[in-house]
Amino acid sequence: MDDTPAEAPNSSTILDLPLNPLRATDVLRWLRLGWRDFLRAPQIGLFYGTAFTVMGWVLLWTYRHAPAWVLALSAGFLLMGPFLCLGLYDASRRLERGELPDLGASLVAWESCAGTMAIFGGVLLILEMLWGRASLIVFAVSFDGMPDFKGSLAALFDPENLGFIVAYLGVGALFAGLIFAISVVSIPMILDRSVDAVSAALTSLRLCLTQPWPLLAWGATITLLVLLALLPGFLGLLVVGPVLGHASWHAYRAAVGVAREATVT
Repeated sequence: MDDTPAEAPNSSTILDLPLNPLRATDVLRWLRLGWRDFLRAPQIGLFYGTAFTVMGWVLLWTYRHAPAWVLALSAGFLLMGPFLCLGLYDASRRLERGELPDLGASLVAWESCAGTMAIFGGVLLILEMLWGRASLIVFAVSFDGMPDFKGSLAALFDPENLGFIVAYLGVGALFAGLIFAISVVSIPMILDRSVDAVSAALTSLRLCLTQPWPLLAWGATITLLVLLALLPGFLGLLVVGPVLGHASWHAYRAAVGVAREATVT
């Protein structure tokens, strides 16, 4: 009888995936690479940018009499962004491989991981709706009835409504921070590696916890650029949306991309 102990199976998990060190200044490089990809495949970028803009117009028209919902659901461009930019990740991945991006392929990029994407997209949608409901509660306890657009915008600059401003931004920051932490690299990782939703979310969360400053800089940059893009009637999303989508792919590759390359033999 052979008493030689059996070799222990490989216990490596997704949590053992090495993460590359990042710097806050990497944000500028990701934006530069995102802009480069946008210029290399402008038809794809403008298609998605137009889609983002039209979504904003539809939202504005649908809730034209409910500015509280417009303000709340506009945050969806920040919260649902990683999911909406899936086709842009596919385009950047193809450019990285030296392939020619294709709009049709980008539109069906989700097919290779449809189940996982559905689960993750559902989670993001639920959190987005919870944020919308929470923002309505903030409006309800801060005003006698829902103010109109003029009143809503004026309230943001009225010192008498400081409590509303703090509460509204605090609730938004809580939801945005949570969603950013679990999704900053999750969707491109699922597309690239076909991992499950939980593993991708945990990897994204671990990245944010272990390297908070570069990720805070990236999150702040995304927030600022999207807010500026929303101001001119959502028109800024024509370019800002796709550039940020491409840049997010490069952020993922900078953070966890090397390990993927190292496993290729």
